[in-house]
Amino acid sequence: MEATQTTQEVAEQQATTTREMSEQEYENAMIEAFINKPEKTLWYQLAFSKFNINGIDSMKWVWSWWAFFGTWAFLLYRKQYIPAVVLFFIGLFAGVIPFIGGLLVTVLAGGFSTYFIYKGYKHKKAEIEANIDDIDTRIETMRQVGGYNQWVIWVYVIFVGLILFYIFAMMLSTIASMN
Repeated sequence: MEATQTTQEVAEQQATTTREMSEQEYENAMIEAFINKPEKTLWYQLAFSKFNINGIDSMKWVWSWWAFFGTWAFLLYRKQYIPAVVLFFIGLFAGVIPFIGGLLVTVLAGGFSTYFIYKGYKHKKAEIEANIDDIDTRIETMRQVGGYNQWVIWVYVIFVGLILFYIFAMMLSTIASMN
């Protein structure tokens, strides 16, 4: 009887392992669909795994150079509209403190923006799973609602260009007024 229990236990363990692997494969497929950039999928899978420890979500520091240099545009690019608007206004108010305020915002954006992408992913995933039963349809839906906004890159380039043009024009007018 003991050998039968052992065989049965082994079969249950294998079934559990197979189920866990398929759940992990499903999770990876959902993240890949949400990110919609195969070359970035592994990075986001590793980052997202830091935010969820045994089913408990917590904000962790995960560095992103894109988020550091792009701040609010990075979140807008990744379709996290509310955090992008909040970060934009925080950046405006932080600009009151010369250099240090802006630097602080960019460093915090570089370290914590990925968490807001993760929260957006979790929200969309829960919404999709509540409404769609078929796994393939879920993954395709995630691909459509996730992804990124390519136009944000152009808006950000124009935005930064205008700021640099303004700074350059102010410097020229200051030099001209000195003469």
